[in-house]
Order: sequence, then structure tokens, then C-alpha cells
Amino acid sequence: MGEPLTVGVDFGTLSGRAVVVRVRDGAELGSAVFEYPHGVLDETLPATGRALPPDWALQVPADYVGVLRNAVPAALRDAGVDAGDVIGVATDFTACTMVPTTADGTPLCELPGFEGNPHAYVKLWKHHSAQPQADRINELARQRGEKWLPRYGGLISSEWEFAKALQVLEEAPDVYAAMRHWVEAADWIVWQLTGTYVRNACTAGYKGILQDGQYPSQDFLRELAPGFESFVADKLEHPLGELGSRAGSLTAEAAAWTGLPEGIAVAVGNVDAHVTAPAANAVEPGQMVAIMGTSTCHVMNGAELREVPGMCGVVDGGIVPGLWGYEAGQSGVGDIFGWFTGHFAHDGHEQLTRLAAQQEIGEHGLVALDWHSGNRSVLVDHELSGVIVGQTLATRPEDVYRALLEATAFGTRKIIETFTEAGVPVTELIIAGGLMKNALLMQIYADVTNLPLSVIGSAQGPALGSAIHAAVAAGAYPDIRAAAAAMGSVERAVYRPVPAHVHAYDELYAEYTTLHDYFGRGGNDVMHRLAARRREVAKGRS
Repeated sequence: MGEPLTVGVDFGTLSGRAVVVRVRDGAELGSAVFEYPHGVLDETLPATGRALPPDWALQVPADYVGVLRNAVPAALRDAGVDAGDVIGVATDFTACTMVPTTADGTPLCELPGFEGNPHAYVKLWKHHSAQPQADRINELARQRGEKWLPRYGGLISSEWEFAKALQVLEEAPDVYAAMRHWVEAADWIVWQLTGTYVRNACTAGYKGILQDGQYPSQDFLRELAPGFESFVADKLEHPLGELGSRAGSLTAEAAAWTGLPEGIAVAVGNVDAHVTAPAANAVEPGQMVAIMGTSTCHVMNGAELREVPGMCGVVDGGIVPGLWGYEAGQSGVGDIFGWFTGHFAHDGHEQLTRLAAQQEIGEHGLVALDWHSGNRSVLVDHELSGVIVGQTLATRPEDVYRALLEATAFGTRKIIETFTEAGVPVTELIIAGGLMKNALLMQIYADVTNLPLSVIGSAQGPALGSAIHAAVAAGAYPDIRAAAAAMGSVERAVYRPVPAHVHAYDELYAEYTTLHDYFGRGGNDVMHRLAARRREVAKGRS
């Protein structure tokens, strides 16, 4: 028998990736990717061709099982290892991604009669059409002085469990009535592996408004919407599993899918961002990890509880047990760059980056707001939209591209400043995700934030983080911190701020802040009016 191995499976927005990892030192021995056949459903349903309104983003749960059937066996083959050496498997998922299921975990979209109802499908994290429901949750919570609201920076997101569930109740009561469990995809996939539904403490705290052992009260839910008062008890509440603990054992069916040994440990589910912190060995207070992909999620640990305006949440043990885990984020980052290159620029990312890198800071004369997919932090408003100020007839594609890169860095600086001012100082910024390959973008982030930038040593941070959790669940390490020290990987201070660049970006950031507050803090409501008009036009066409 060879050395003990674990498998980490990362379920992203467009694909799932499996990686085989050596438990002793975190060496990544093999990996494979499976692209979701249906991708993101944001225009039509696959079964009927029914058109979807704006701000919808759905997925097909069978695609996730396809990752288990394809990526895991392929990763084992790529590693050239004996599957019998694998002692545990763990998964991570996008969040908040929700699956409406029956009592046995069957997704409603797989039932006859529901394949044509969009509310029966998975609501992906970037499904933002529940903003009206989120607005009502926030307003009522403020009126009632709900004590849980400050734990989320004063605002509950339309991306999260309660807003999305309320949308189902109000727009598809038949789906709501048929739904027995409202399940995070992070837990649904573990359910498929083990045959047991265990709700992970991470998503319950960050996305499910579980604070100090309690969800929002029945009185609050009843006042929010008649018929919603029993939501927690009937469809949401479920036994919790601590991060790094064992959710169950791999079933015979899942073993046949994956090629892994039946009965090995399956770890409690987790979120792609939070599971990445141990992979970067960033589990101490002050170390902020920015997982940069289509969006960016910022996570960090703190020794004390603080209420940070506009944060996505603070959860006791939300990243590692024993510390307060903080989360913030940006709804669009890589998506914004992809949108621009896909629609408005003939040159690809590499060429635009090369041209943009030749410019002096401020040479393009532009400032942009990074809200093309709304604002997750610190404004928590998904009806905000993108802005580019300063364009002239001389503006070139590389000018706009660089301005968009800078805008996302400004957004991260806004988050860091908000945390620091609230008593949660950020001392190091660690980058994970595919965008860390862009050296220009990384240097811009170092200069804008005036922080040394470290980068994770793995190109597959979430999958590695899941493999670390699998090792803990299998008993190879006593806790996540010990496993992270042995298996995590990070390169410290790869990018350092250039003082002259820092000064130049301070001036541009001041302009960004002016626009940020004008459009985002009530100075001008034009973005909300335009969003409302778009919805009305779309409704008239449907």
C-alpha cells in the first residue's frame, strides 16, 4: 500500500475540478476538469426553451453528478495512483447556490411537471432577481432592530438563502409547497456521496442567517410574508456539521461513480472561498485571502467579534474552528473582464494586458465602477451597475480594459479599508484563483491597496483546500490548522507596492470613492430606476 491520499473536488461556476493530493505534504499528483454540459442558464430553460427574465442564473444539478462520474476517475488516472490509497474525499461549492429538493434529496427540476418551471432548478450564487425580497428583509429587520442584522454588515444579500426562498414562495407557490428541503449545493453534493444530509456550519452562518444558534424568528418571517413563518422549521433547519468533520462514508453507488473505495471518509461540505484559506496556509488573524475568478470572495479570520459595515457575514468557526471567520466580496471581477473582451474588444486578454501595461497610471483618463454584476460589499446592492467616466473619441480598448482592472482593485481596497476601520486590520493580502496569473493585475492590486501581495502556491486552491479538509475528516491530522501547515502552499510578498504608484493610485481612488458614494449611497438613484425599467420591459415581453 502506498502513501495516504485524499481527493478534493471543487465545484465552480462553469465546471468542476478534482485533484489527488498526498496527505504527507500536500503534493498535487493529478487533476481533471469536467465542464458542466448545461453551463449557466441565464436565457432559457433546457427542457422547454422557456425564456428567463433578467438577473436570473440557474443550473442543472445532474451536471454536478457528472463531475463525480468524470473528473474524479480522470484525476486518479492522471495521478497514476492506486485508488485504494485514498483515505478521504471532500468537496467545496459556490455559494449561495440553492437546490429545492424532495425529502430524499431529489431536485424538483427532475420531477415530471416541474421541468418547465424555472424555480424548480438550482438557483446559482449569481441569481440576483430576488433583490426586491432582499430589500424587504433588510427594511423589516431594521424596523424591528433584529440583532442578527449587524453580523451581516447591516444588509442581507439577494444571493442568500432567505431572499431566494421567499422569491420561490411568492412567484411559484406550487414549487415551494413541493419543496421539502432548501439545500445548499455544498450540502447536496455531500448528500449524494454519503446518502446523508448534513448542513455545513459555514453556509448556515454566512448565507442562512444562523447566529448564536438561532435563525430569524417565526414572528419576523410571518411579518415578512404570510405563509413564510414555518420556512425554517419545515424546509431549512437541519443538523449542523463542523468544518473538517466527517459527514459520513462514501456509499457503494458513489464509489462506483468515482472509482474511490467504498466507506472512506467524506468531509462536511464547504464554500469554495472559505476552504481556500487553509490551502494558502492563511488561517491566522490579519491574513485576508481574495479568491479571484468570475467574482472575488474575501475571507479572513479574526480573534474577536466586530461588526463590519457591508460585510457578507461573520461566523464563529466559519473558516476554522476557534476563530471568527469574516467574509466580504465583489460580485463581478473576471466576469467584467470577460464581458468587455467578449463584446467590445477584438484583442484577447493577453494582448489587452500587454497594451495596458505600457501605460502610465492615469494616462487613459478614466475611472470605472466595478458594479457590472451589482455590489456585494460594502453596499450590498445588486441593482447597482457599471460606470465608466472619462471616455472620449480617443479612448481605446486597452484604456477601458485597464480602467476595469483598476476598478476591481479599488473595490477590494474599499473592502479592506472598511474592515480596518471597524477594528479588523488587514496586514497581508493573499491572492488565489485563476486571475493571479495576470502579473499586471496583481501589481495594480499591490499598488492600489498598498499591501504586499502573496499568492497561493497552488493553481487549484479550492480543490487543495478540500483535500486538506478530507485529510482532517479521515483523521490524518487533528485539526484544520495542523493540516494547513503541512499541506498548504503560499509564496509570500511576490508583489510589493511601488511608492510612486501608490501615490498616483491614491488620487484615482479618491475619484472612485466620489463616484462610489454618489451612485451607491443615495446621492443618485438612477441605477435603481434603470433596473426597474428593464424589469418592466422584460415583463411586458414575457
